Amino acid sequence: VQLQASGGGLVQAGESLKLSCAASGITFSRYQLAWYRQAPGQKRERVARISGVGITNYADSVKGRFTISRDSAENTVYLQMNSLKPEDTAVYYCYARRDFSSNEHWGQGTQVTVSS
Repeated sequence: VQLQASGGGLVQAGESLKLSCAASGITFSRYQLAWYRQAPGQKRERVARISGVGITNYADSVKGRFTISRDSAENTVYLQMNSLKPEDTAVYYCYARRDFSSNEHWGQGTQVTVSS
């Protein structure tokens, strides 16, 4: 099983980034997918989650700015991040958990840095 995250970078406040996470080795439709982030000295927090049928859930801090989506044909989950703020600076990780199971996997993380 591999989750390969990409798309991070350095942007200015107010700009956008789109993260991608390509999954291999799993039956994509049977997994809930999510993006987490961890800033220096902070606990890892869930940013957004999407179920196998497309139900989404967001942290209050990103509602209205971030959008999670999944492409079953590409086995990829995305995180569109708009109106970025310096407090969004963190390492972003993709995550997959099989439905009705404790079977879970983490991607390697991609750095997002937002300058003011």
